[in-house]
Amino acid sequence: MSGGFGAQDDVDIDLGGLARAIWRRRRQVLLATVASAGIAFGVASLIAPTYRSETRLLIEGREPAFTTSTDRSAGREPAIDELGVVSQVQLLKSADLIKQVARDMKLYELPEFDPTANPSALSDILVAFGLKKNPLDLPPEERVLKEFQEKLVVYQVEKSRVVAIEFTSKDPMLAAAIPNAMAKVYLSLQSGAKLDTNSEATRWLEPEIANLREKVREAEQRVAEYRSSSDLLPTGENATFAVKQLNDISTELARVRTEKATAEARAESVRAVLKDGGAPDTLSDVVGSQMIQRLKENEAQLQGQISDLSTSLLDQHPRLKGLRSQLAGLRGQIKAESTKILASLENEAKVARLREQQLVQQLNTLKADSARAGEDEVGLKALEREATAQRQLLETYLARYREAASRTGANSTPADARIISAAVPPTERQFPKVVPITIVGGLAGFLLSVISILLAELFSGRALRPVSPSHPEPEGEAHREEPVATRPASRADVEAARRALRDASIAAHAETPAHHSLLVGLDVDEPEEKPPLDERSSGAGEEESNFSVAAVAHHLIEGEVSVAIAVSPSGDAGSAATVALARTISDSGRRIVLVDLTGSACPTRIMAATTRLPGITDLLVGDAAFSDIIHGDEASGAHFVARGNADIKRAMSGLDRLSMIIGALADAYETVLVECGPAEVGGVRRLTRSREAEIILSIPEADEDRIVELIGAFGEAGYSEIVLMTGSAEPSHRGRRAA
Repeated sequence: MSGGFGAQDDVDIDLGGLARAIWRRRRQVLLATVASAGIAFGVASLIAPTYRSETRLLIEGREPAFTTSTDRSAGREPAIDELGVVSQVQLLKSADLIKQVARDMKLYELPEFDPTANPSALSDILVAFGLKKNPLDLPPEERVLKEFQEKLVVYQVEKSRVVAIEFTSKDPMLAAAIPNAMAKVYLSLQSGAKLDTNSEATRWLEPEIANLREKVREAEQRVAEYRSSSDLLPTGENATFAVKQLNDISTELARVRTEKATAEARAESVRAVLKDGGAPDTLSDVVGSQMIQRLKENEAQLQGQISDLSTSLLDQHPRLKGLRSQLAGLRGQIKAESTKILASLENEAKVARLREQQLVQQLNTLKADSARAGEDEVGLKALEREATAQRQLLETYLARYREAASRTGANSTPADARIISAAVPPTERQFPKVVPITIVGGLAGFLLSVISILLAELFSGRALRPVSPSHPEPEGEAHREEPVATRPASRADVEAARRALRDASIAAHAETPAHHSLLVGLDVDEPEEKPPLDERSSGAGEEESNFSVAAVAHHLIEGEVSVAIAVSPSGDAGSAATVALARTISDSGRRIVLVDLTGSACPTRIMAATTRLPGITDLLVGDAAFSDIIHGDEASGAHFVARGNADIKRAMSGLDRLSMIIGALADAYETVLVECGPAEVGGVRRLTRSREAEIILSIPEADEDRIVELIGAFGEAGYSEIVLMTGSAEPSHRGRRAA
């Protein structure tokens, strides 16, 4: 890069310089914008404009105007469904309909619909060399059909029974005329199909009706002959004469029996009164007699006279004796008249009994005749049913024939669709839109010119400036970003690491407390030369060292490490530092889970304040599900897998499954941190057998010999990159618990 910056100098983009560069070349930008807009305008103006128009049809069932409400309700067809509308769309796109429209409008005479009729020289050359099929081999109708289908769009309006017919043409009048013509041809085809159906129905019904009429006549004639031969004369009440006569006699017999019972009861009441010597004038039949009434009047007069004379004459007076004699005669007459009434009632009862006997005899005779008539009526009903069925079928056919015949005339059967929006000649072109194309072309020229200026400034280095040295980046951080060629550590590597660690420790105690270096990798061929500590320091007042928890967390986040194995030779102190590392990574917003594989369950106690939680050992022995062993940290947003409560020996039998479990966690979390405690190199090797992992040595108190020994052991096992974490930090209690 030409800019005068060294290879190790950091640079930044000068946005102000880029803006000034664009402003300096504003004429070029304006010229490019105007030129692009002009070119776009010229191209859009040279393109032949096309116009689009649309006709819309509503698909619905329609009946003739003269159809009555009864016929309309009886012959109502179901509403057209979604599939029916789609079928009508396909019918509008059919080749037969398009060919008929093309013939009616003579589209084959228009060059727009047959552009291959006058092929270009290039097309003739391609055809001559066999590189293109000769388009003139196709019939003119097929060529017009192909061009027509490319300009036609038929679709169903969403969630409706409306079908739209769109057509695009260079002629605005033609763009409106073709959809309207297609709609008219479609309606005529639909109406013609209904007309053909009605014509076929009338042709089929005519001979059937003639045949049915003959059958009905024969059936009714058989019914009449059978009725006459069986003496089953109709009475007009859906019954035979014998049955009607039997019903009448039964009714008369009931009436006569009622009269007989009434006469006998009246006679018996009169007889009982006369026998007991009671007053007959208490009986209604006696009182109702006119003779009795006159005698009673005379009796009342005589009693009145006797009462009047008794006041002035003695009982033995002849006048009183005469009146009493007349009174006794009147009473005898009343009794004799009552006897006559009794005889009359007895005669009425006798007449009723005789009438009853006669009616019973007639009833028995008619019962026999009615039984015979019932047997004959069975055959009659069978013949009547057959005649009725034939008559009903004939009436149905006649009604259908009249309906079909009334719909065979022109315009008598409307199509199941109607035009709701006819196409009109468009006033605006559909393509090309000159103004939008010109605007887009000018905008494209402006963007391309600006981008070219920006790229020129960036690649020339004029838009770059050095970073301000007020906050220089630590040398150690820059050193970590450079790729390091690594391989398994040898004896020379171990000795070089020992010397580097000793020098760093002495310098740290002499000058700056808690400053260490991060051992990322060891080179096999030549030990890496460590710069002096004052060069690696990040400046006065910076407390964070390259061995601290924060530095290791920064390394894991920047490197996007998915699986990290933490080994803590010092025991719980190193495990506590690992917990602090997990919380630091979680506070940065990265999803992390810590897996507790320690024997003391120190991470579990710190993150949950209890060890009685289902964990990894329970999963290995099958006592817990995968979702039961993941818990949340009380002090941060990190998750952790507890140590568990199962037997350790049983759990170790399934240790080979740990790599698979860690892989599943790595698919769900951005970082999986496995705390192994004071584990051996062989155990760690089994965890990282199927995937690459970062090895972290968590040693809060720096022990040179122990550190060098562990680095050598891991180097001999094939681990070329070891991250050392010697920062002594209590677990952070930031997060939800602090809140």
